[in-house]
Order: sequence, then structure tokens, then C-alpha cells
Amino acid sequence: MSNLVHNITLKTGIEVHRMRRPSRIVEELLRSVSPLMTPGVTTRQINAHCEDFIAGRKAESSLKGYRGFPASICASPNGVAVHGIPDDNPLRDGDIVTIDVTLNVDGWHGDGAWTYIVGKASPEKLHLLKAAWKSTLAGILAAKAGGRLGDVGAAIERAAKRQGCTVLEDFAGHGIGTSLHEDPIVANTGTRGTGQPIVPGMVFTVEPILCIGKPETGVLEDGWTVVTKDGSPTAQFEHTLAVFRDRTEILTFTSPDLRANIDAPPFF
Repeated sequence: MSNLVHNITLKTGIEVHRMRRPSRIVEELLRSVSPLMTPGVTTRQINAHCEDFIAGRKAESSLKGYRGFPASICASPNGVAVHGIPDDNPLRDGDIVTIDVTLNVDGWHGDGAWTYIVGKASPEKLHLLKAAWKSTLAGILAAKAGGRLGDVGAAIERAAKRQGCTVLEDFAGHGIGTSLHEDPIVANTGTRGTGQPIVPGMVFTVEPILCIGKPETGVLEDGWTVVTKDGSPTAQFEHTLAVFRDRTEILTFTSPDLRANIDAPPFF
């Protein structure tokens, strides 16, 4: 049985094992999307591909219908920071687009997001994408039993600043398990040595959103799509982590050596 500590549901080893299945399908799905990122494709077509993929793996989208969300993925191009609804607008050469997906298998969830380049990106967008990846990994490497959640936010913030980018502070990671969103909130900024202690059994996401411009955002009339007010592009990567006493496992990234991909995501 799970334990409850400070409103955080700690997972047993068996429960983490149940979460590996949806999390690995998330990874497979996000890898399968990469070849689709060509000029002219629409995010609605990408959503259709994802729905077929999800059905083929006997999983379910946790997003479709969640508070009325109409699609199985979030698709957020360029200045859309998060929660973009797939549509029929063709992606253009040089766009970047974030695909965010959460899947449910037998009542357990896995959550992940990747940002992709459509065609050939500008140096600025390529730098932003790599900065988002490096900042996410910095947060992951700080997420260790015995530490604190402030260590994660501090590591993300420091990595972003080192790359000349800004973290959108209004968004955060979260616990996950039998619910899509659980405690704790995992802020993407922070101070080392502060915040909730990180203990074995925690399962949560690390998912910073970075931009090059100003971090102010607004929500469009659809009630979902969040955009940067200055129109500057954003990039995001998200992984689901499980904390053990002697290690932290990235459930949504099965590469045996994380440091082999320390500078850029694996599709580069």
C-alpha cells in the first residue's frame, strides 16, 4: 500500500513498476513523433497519429476530456507556452513545437513532453531547445533522496540563466500516480536546501518551460492556450521521476546513460 506523508502519496516498488508501463509508452510515443515534424504537417494530424499509437498500445490519454480538454495531446508551437490545442494550421520550416502527453494504463499515469524542430531552426531556437533540455536534466540530477525540492528548482534556474534563458515561473512540475496531478508541486525556481524533503517513494515530474524573451504570459479565449505576451518562442521537456533510496529513475527516458545525452535530446 502507498504511504501518505505531508499529503504526498509515496509509492511502493510495485506501484512504481505499474507506472513504468504508461511512462515508457509516453517515451515511445514522443520518439515516434520526431519524424513527423516536417513543414506542412498540422498538429491535428500529429494528434491523430498519437491517438492511433495510444490505442495500439492499449493505453488511454489522460488529457482528452480532462476538464474539457478536446485532444489527446497538447501541441504548443513557437510562442505558445503550454496547453496548445491541436489545429489545422500547417507547421512551417523553422517552427519549434512542444508535444505534451500523459497516458493512463490500468489506472496509473505517466507524463512527458518534448520540444521538436520543424525542418531547420534558427540558431536562436536551437539554442533555446538545447537550453530547455539542459535545464530539465539539471533539475533531474538534483532530485535525490535526502535533498529538497528547492534543490531541483535552484538547479533548473541556474542552468537556464547560464544559457541566457528565462524560466516561466507560473508553471511547475507535480506529483503523479493514480491521479494526473498530485502533491507535491515541483517549482522550476528555488533555493537550495529549502522546500519539501525528497524521500524514497516520491514520484513527480520535472518540466521547466524556458523562453528567451520576457516570461509574462496570457491565456487565449479558448481558455487553454497559454502564450507569451511578447510572442517569444518557448521550449519544454518533461520527465516523470521515481525516487528510490539509492537512485532516482527517469521513468520516461530509458537511455542507460543520461549523461550521453547531456547536451541535447536524443533526436539530435
